[in-house]
Amino acid sequence: VQLVESGGGLVQPGGSLRLSCAASGFTFSSYTMRWYRQAPGRERELVASIMSAGAGGITFYAPSVKGRFTITRDNTKNTVYLRMDSLKPEDAAVYFCKSAGHNYWGQGTQVTVSS
Repeated sequence: VQLVESGGGLVQPGGSLRLSCAASGFTFSSYTMRWYRQAPGRERELVASIMSAGAGGITFYAPSVKGRFTITRDNTKNTVYLRMDSLKPEDAAVYFCKSAGHNYWGQGTQVTVSS
């Protein structure tokens, strides 16, 4: 299993970013995919998840990001995305993706929100 996150960077408050996670080594389309984040000194927290198409593609969002973040997936590219709008300083963290069925983590991608 390999997960490669990308798309992070420095953005001003109110700005947007789109994170990508390219997955390999498993049948991507069959698994729920999740985005987590971890800020310095804090525990890793679940941000969003998206179920497989077979399970209805149902999405979940943490209350802190609901209405601002959107998780999508492209099973033809084995990639899951996280569109982040109206970013706040408290969204700054390292963002990770993970398959619900595998205990593997990528290296993460850093998101910094600052003016």
